[in-house]
Amino acid sequence: MDDLLDFVALSLLPPWSWLRVAERLRAGDPPDAVVRRLAAGRAGDEHDSLSRLRSDAGAAIRRARDQGIVAVTRNDAAYPAALTTIADPPPVLWTRGRVDALSAPAVAIVGSRAASQYGLAVAEQLARDLAACGLVVVSGLARGVDSAAHRGALADAGVTVAVLGSGVDVMYPPEHGSLAKEIDKAGAVVSELVPGTPPQPWFFPLRNRIISGLSRAVVVIEAGEKSGSLITARCALEQGRDVLAVPGNVLSGRNRGAHGLLRDGAKIVESADDILEELGMARPAGPSGPGPCASPGEGRAVSDPILACLFPGEPSDLDAIAERSGLSTARLLPRLFELELQGAVARVGGGRFVRVDRTVLG
Repeated sequence: MDDLLDFVALSLLPPWSWLRVAERLRAGDPPDAVVRRLAAGRAGDEHDSLSRLRSDAGAAIRRARDQGIVAVTRNDAAYPAALTTIADPPPVLWTRGRVDALSAPAVAIVGSRAASQYGLAVAEQLARDLAACGLVVVSGLARGVDSAAHRGALADAGVTVAVLGSGVDVMYPPEHGSLAKEIDKAGAVVSELVPGTPPQPWFFPLRNRIISGLSRAVVVIEAGEKSGSLITARCALEQGRDVLAVPGNVLSGRNRGAHGLLRDGAKIVESADDILEELGMARPAGPSGPGPCASPGEGRAVSDPILACLFPGEPSDLDAIAERSGLSTARLLPRLFELELQGAVARVGGGRFVRVDRTVLG
């Protein structure tokens, strides 16, 4: 209970301190020591500041429990490992629905709130196909592309995660309340903001780093030049995630942001197969057409470009892997971390990595 109280207190600190919180927790400082240190830097009496933080944290915990909202803290085994690799992971994720949905392999689909029928149809179809392959579809429950992606995943009995820019008990936009309840049953609705927090404009750019952080890749559909989806794409690049984009009409102007990503090297997406190929997954064709998708661990020894650069029993350092794969270390480290979590790669002495020779990896 004490750790939970301190983690929640840390989440109540202003956004400019979140990176410092993450750095101290990553360094191994206990949450109570971090909250005491940062409370001392706030205006007013240190004791009063700390008392107020913990009082507000206690109120948030009680509100969550009354509504069946689960608080997943950084030291919880259920906290998504992928999110720990970003620069400033939230101290707490407030969760409605299935907590286990946060740790499954995921792809984010984001795009315009004022999407065309084409954009909505593409988002829904991609999400449906990815869900059929066992991937979780992550988005922001906004109008337009986001909601179409959630609905597409649900339509095929898939799993989807919605990341909010408000408390999970404060629905925005309000008309998506029923959709959020559907997501609760098949996936999760999450936020780093304590229950009861109303939506504010500055919360949405901040939550975008969580959307990308939970995902192995981000797919952008119909993003204009000033689209918030480009913030998600930028977060993804900073976090070493893959960025992909769907081409669209050049006359409407609503696709300039996505086309800019394509010019900068984002992979073009025409179908879910393009996304699966980027992730090292495949839908092998058989006599009756495409077969079921390989799970994220299957077939990686052949198809994953990083595993192809590693050999069982032969440790390689980061520089050698970067040279062979052509990836920068910023992009390489998160991918190696994912492979390590899946048991495909092991870390050995001296910061070197070795491929684990397992039958399931081919």
